[in-house]
Amino acid sequence: MTNLQLTAHFFFQIATILIVCQGIGLLGRRCGQPEVVAEMLAGVLLGPSLLGLCWPWAYAQVFPAESMRVLFPVSQLGLAAYMFVVGLEFRIDIVRERLRSAAAVSIAGMVAPFILGGALAWLFFNHTSLFPKTTSLMDAMLFLGASMCITAFPMLARIIQFKRLTGTAIGAVSLGAGAINDAAAWCLLAVVLARLDGNASHALLNIGGGLAYVAVTLLILRPLLAKRAVAVTARGQLSDFEFVVCLSLLALGAWFTEVIGLHGVFGAFVMGVAMPRGLVTNALVERIQPLTVALLLPLFFTYSGLNTQMGLLDTGYLWLMAGLVLAAAIGGKGIACWLAARATGVSNREALGIGTLMNVRGLMELIIINIGLQRGIISPALFAILVVMAVVTTLMASPLFDLLTKAPGDPAPSLPQPSPR
Repeated sequence: MTNLQLTAHFFFQIATILIVCQGIGLLGRRCGQPEVVAEMLAGVLLGPSLLGLCWPWAYAQVFPAESMRVLFPVSQLGLAAYMFVVGLEFRIDIVRERLRSAAAVSIAGMVAPFILGGALAWLFFNHTSLFPKTTSLMDAMLFLGASMCITAFPMLARIIQFKRLTGTAIGAVSLGAGAINDAAAWCLLAVVLARLDGNASHALLNIGGGLAYVAVTLLILRPLLAKRAVAVTARGQLSDFEFVVCLSLLALGAWFTEVIGLHGVFGAFVMGVAMPRGLVTNALVERIQPLTVALLLPLFFTYSGLNTQMGLLDTGYLWLMAGLVLAAAIGGKGIACWLAARATGVSNREALGIGTLMNVRGLMELIIINIGLQRGIISPALFAILVVMAVVTTLMASPLFDLLTKAPGDPAPSLPQPSPR
């Protein structure tokens, strides 16, 4: 395709994605599912799992391979912009109030599923062919452990927004613990990739660079931005120049964390947290959120879904292994986080909600396992098993949350509403 043809095709892809997302979203909302789940399913349905399987000629026409080099960077922009908005709305004050709970939930949400994932990796490594012969037992255990303890941070954020939990204790504890979980999972992945490359400096750069970025952004840049915000508040509006500066900082944060091997979502999220609260964050959310949520973010979820092939699970044996992985994922993440929240004094209803939300894996899981498949750490069959686990744990989150947090006789969950910023 020429550049002109790619541009024209890109606009056609956008229209197709948005129409399909809205159509599935209408059905999903009737089942109590947030739009983020509809977007994930739309990507899977538009990809090789359905469209490519049933109408391969249509799939090839709508999503030719060469068009992916345009869709991919735009999808990443949408993800980074949304995570910046999540950071803008992140309530550090509530996290401080619930720091003990957030830390306990985070640790439980990493340790329990990691141990179960490592045990499953040992079982698969020794008794099945789900890991390639080139993968060592240690790499298998580290990778599957990291895959099991991931929380889909972007999806978690959208579900929290959909449930109107932004600014509540449930939302803050879940987001705080989810952010730590994902950062830890990416660090574990860096260790695995470093072992494969025989280069320990890769993992050191990933972990050390991430810690340095957080420190510089929150301890140095944030106070400087707060001083500038005084003039903005006195003026009563955020100028176009200041808006562009904030967007530039968003891009630089995502760029840096991508360069060091930690996903750009973390750079964008931390930069959003660093923005001064009040007029600045309100103005940024008002300008960025509508277009990001309506247009850019669906492209990310759809792009990720296009790389998913559900047809690889074609035997009863593989479905049995998928059920085993799913049971370990739900027990290791959901139950462990619920118990951790209860142990720190959280009410049972809130703890059940936190455990349910932390069990969402979604497309961050798909990103990690795609890397594992591309690097030859896992087989296509194990990839498909982990896809099933990611999809099911995401689909069950919203209805299960409503069921577990609803007071007896109430038509809807009795939850606190977000406080005004």
